[in-house]
Amino acid sequence: MRLWTLHPRYLDRQGLVALWRETLLAQAVLLGHTKGYRQHPQLARFRDQPDQLAAIGTYLEAVWSEANERGYRFDGAKITPRRTDVRIPATEGQLHFEWSHLTGKLQRRAPQWLAQIEGVNKPVPHPLFRRVPGAVSPWEKVKL
Repeated sequence: MRLWTLHPRYLDRQGLVALWRETLLAQAVLLGHTKGYRQHPQLARFRDQPDQLAAIGTYLEAVWSEANERGYRFDGAKITPRRTDVRIPATEGQLHFEWSHLTGKLQRRAPQWLAQIEGVNKPVPHPLFRRVPGAVSPWEKVKL
């Protein structure tokens, strides 16, 4: 499961579809509708919110919006109706780590897409997040 801190605009078609499916799974976990993935580290930042369902709903809404702008037909009715104005802190280190991870994936899977975003020097976070100084998030699985 990869719930990107990066804005969904940077994801290619395959990445955006995967993000939609994985975030719907995360929503099901937070709703208590599944037994798998309950301890997934990326869920910590949603669980830490005063209203975790509003946080995941807000996250999903931005993914749905990006898909809609591209002409994809994701079912917005699957998103919990709760929303939040809270913006979760996202560290510079986490954004940099994810950008490197994403560009590596795109080099192999979608070099044409990568060419479209290669000039980005400071990627924008997903609208649920706000950029703050700091290292890679402690929940991230970093391979040494």
